[in-house]
Amino acid sequence: MRILVARCSVKYEGKLDAHLPTAKRLIMAKADGCVSIHSDGGAYKPLMWMNAPNRLVESEDAWVISNSKGERLTITIEEVTSVVNFDLGDDPGLQKDGVEAHLQELLANNPETIEEALSLTRREYPTDIGPVDMLCRDANNQAVAVEIKRRGGIDGVEQLTRYLDFLNKDPKLRPVRGAFVAQEITPQAKVLAQDRGIFCVEVDYEELRGIESDILRLF
Repeated sequence: MRILVARCSVKYEGKLDAHLPTAKRLIMAKADGCVSIHSDGGAYKPLMWMNAPNRLVESEDAWVISNSKGERLTITIEEVTSVVNFDLGDDPGLQKDGVEAHLQELLANNPETIEEALSLTRREYPTDIGPVDMLCRDANNQAVAVEIKRRGGIDGVEQLTRYLDFLNKDPKLRPVRGAFVAQEITPQAKVLAQDRGIFCVEVDYEELRGIESDILRLF
């Protein structure tokens, strides 16, 4: 990971055009290729970002990040205050809490609660950018990647989008649809998911536990 504090301006060209005028900002470039630009406010959300996979070209006074979708992020650097490089090593990944882990287990045992006729292929389907919670097949045998959260926000949709971009490179899987599943999904996340072609499903944890209890009573 590289962290750069610099006076810079930023221009995004892609689905729309956007521009950040000159100011001092934090630029973060991760080993996986993601680049984000932050101010000293606005909580954790970056002002602009470009997710992997992409191509970063550096010169003395600019970074140009582009991807296969035709998007381009140009960071024009006017003055550098600080540059720090870190090797963070391997990360064990997100450890789900008890409820979220149990929710994933319940949905894996009852995938039709997400969509009629949906069947499980594998839980924690491995990819080079992390495991997909569930990989399923729908009634038409199309692959469906499922991301599960207790409370679904924009970050979860972005995470699923990255998985879909990666999975759709595999000719044995594509086309892969996305399903974003949570007990509660924020309105902003629903809008973003719809824009990305991802369908959202809100599930009742207690109701799913009831299904589990009914099945256990049969034996």
